[in-house]
Amino acid sequence: MKALKILIIEDDIVIAHDIKETLEKGGHVVTDIVRNKSSTLTAIRNTPPDIILIDIRLEHSPEDGIDIAHHILATTPTPIIYLTGYSEKPTIDRAKQTQPAAYLLKPFRNEELVIQIELAYYNYQASFANSADPFLSDSLYLPVKNGRGYSKIRKDDVLYLKADRAYVEMYMVGESKERAYAMNLGYMAQFFTAPNFYNLSRSLLVNLDHVEHIEKGKIYLKGRDNLPIEFPEAHYKRLIQQLAIVRTPKKR
Repeated sequence: MKALKILIIEDDIVIAHDIKETLEKGGHVVTDIVRNKSSTLTAIRNTPPDIILIDIRLEHSPEDGIDIAHHILATTPTPIIYLTGYSEKPTIDRAKQTQPAAYLLKPFRNEELVIQIELAYYNYQASFANSADPFLSDSLYLPVKNGRGYSKIRKDDVLYLKADRAYVEMYMVGESKERAYAMNLGYMAQFFTAPNFYNLSRSLLVNLDHVEHIEKGKIYLKGRDNLPIEFPEAHYKRLIQQLAIVRTPKKR
């Protein structure tokens, strides 16, 4: 098996480093050790993990591990394994809502941990083998703002994507208000690789099929005539090379 990138969410530093040592001896890579929601989401943005280990009880965090798992899955679907001392039914029932790949009770054997991680990752990958590919599909199901489920969008109906710090704003045909997703533009852009989607700048990805009018430093999209998108004029020449421009013939 390939070396997996693994994120550890654990606020007992001794236990966290014991787990890290075990995983590295098993040939895997620990991307970070974190202990609250904000540091977790930062770690995921910096180095997306293949799998995440989560302790449920986190004394240094207002949210417990299950709450953090909900935040993770709403933005970055990733297999998770709970490592916990809780075996009570109410806790297990809450954990089930996040569909964990495994639920391991402490104390656990080191060799068992490595085996469970590798099995969890293999089963997670296998479960998607026959599913729709979000990279190739004409539609996507993106997480809704309250974290409860997913909403469908057609890629061709996307006017443009705009980076706003840790969020991506998505502007759609026929919608006056943007949609916001807690992920960065680099991550979102990987699902919009068709030739009609063009990086106008580092913070803008535009659907050229909806371009109605262009000027130096401004671009107007269908249905948003009075709201031009501004971009660096230095990118203008590169932009018009992507469009079927008919130029005025030179006078002789």
